[in-house]
Amino acid sequence: MENGGGKKVWKFRAKGELASEAHVSIRGMLEMIKGGLDGGDERPIIPLGHGDPSGFTFFRTISTAEDAVVSALRSGKYNCYSPSVGLLPARRAIAEHLSQDLPYKLSSNDVFITNGCTQAIETVMTVLAHPNANILLPRPGFPMYEARAVFCGIQVRHFDLLPHRNWEMDLDAVEGLVDDNTVAIVIINPGNPCGNVFSYHHLAKIAEMAKKHGILVVADEVYGHLTFGSEPFVPMGVFGSVVPVITLGSISKRWVVPGWRIGWLVTTDPNGVLQQTKIVNCIKNILNITSEPVTFIQAAVPDILWGTKEDFFNKTINILKQTSDICYNQIKEINCLTCFNKPVGSMFLMVKINLSLLEDIKDDVDFCCKLAREESVIILPGCSVGLKNWLRITFAIEPSPLEDGVARLKSFCQRHMKKK
Repeated sequence: MENGGGKKVWKFRAKGELASEAHVSIRGMLEMIKGGLDGGDERPIIPLGHGDPSGFTFFRTISTAEDAVVSALRSGKYNCYSPSVGLLPARRAIAEHLSQDLPYKLSSNDVFITNGCTQAIETVMTVLAHPNANILLPRPGFPMYEARAVFCGIQVRHFDLLPHRNWEMDLDAVEGLVDDNTVAIVIINPGNPCGNVFSYHHLAKIAEMAKKHGILVVADEVYGHLTFGSEPFVPMGVFGSVVPVITLGSISKRWVVPGWRIGWLVTTDPNGVLQQTKIVNCIKNILNITSEPVTFIQAAVPDILWGTKEDFFNKTINILKQTSDICYNQIKEINCLTCFNKPVGSMFLMVKINLSLLEDIKDDVDFCCKLAREESVIILPGCSVGLKNWLRITFAIEPSPLEDGVARLKSFCQRHMKKK
């Protein structure tokens, strides 16, 4: 097809919302920031932007997990495709593992194995998409939910997490967002990016609110049990008899193996609502037309889940407790940054920038780009997770480089402080 000037006009075009990688992904934003490094700084780069501690020896996964993968691979039994919903022994093991924290037993039929939690998010959003549907997402939150919702044509409505209330939901505001087309509310607990842990009481109120409005709860529990404060982790599935819950999880964070890409989507629904509404059938159908995780790693899941001793988990939690203290206490000494709450879970904290105290810094993106160039420290701008002029900082690195990174952050802020 040609226009009037004889020039070829192509009829295809990119989906507008996905045209800018930095707009839709944490990785895209971090790559843009790293692209500004000029190589002039001989100091090592300090990665405080991405929650992947697997490159640090302090966070090496347990040998039991590695041995399980090697054994499954060398057996020669798992060079095949797996069922689209996942290998039955792995699904059974995940059901038994998660049931330990619930007042009822899950079965293998409640479990669907996915390519990390990312595919679980994609699946849920695809299943819930219908004309005029809207979904409630936390702000700040994990941007993958918004990106996939937009891709599937679901309208996004944000509710605020309140820093002065330990990042709890503003439930009154949530009530005002719900209408007849609202299909679900997403919660992330323990919190990414806030480092918070919801109490049993708060989760119970969320369940009752969802029941009142007839909406589904999607519970992202990728950081489940990675808590180091006084508030214990309570899975949302505990309230499955109140409201249907779809739980998303993985071995990525607790076992420190994000590259193994084993996640799950689990229905906690003793009343059978998700069967009645055909949600379960739709999940199966979506997984039939997508790619399942690597078969031999699925085969290792039972040995990974049941062969890992509490000592390993305790070591990880103790390190995160130590590094969260370092990060929080040192950031408190930086005048232009405010951290409202000490993190008690996950691997992150949120920090507010007081731009009025800084010169030649326009916003959070400008802050992070200049910090990378001048100090070789990579931090994620808060706009990537929904809060402009905030920062998301990960403390899931070894103590020594973390102390160095925060010290460089302090030097950067002092250098850019407005002169009195």
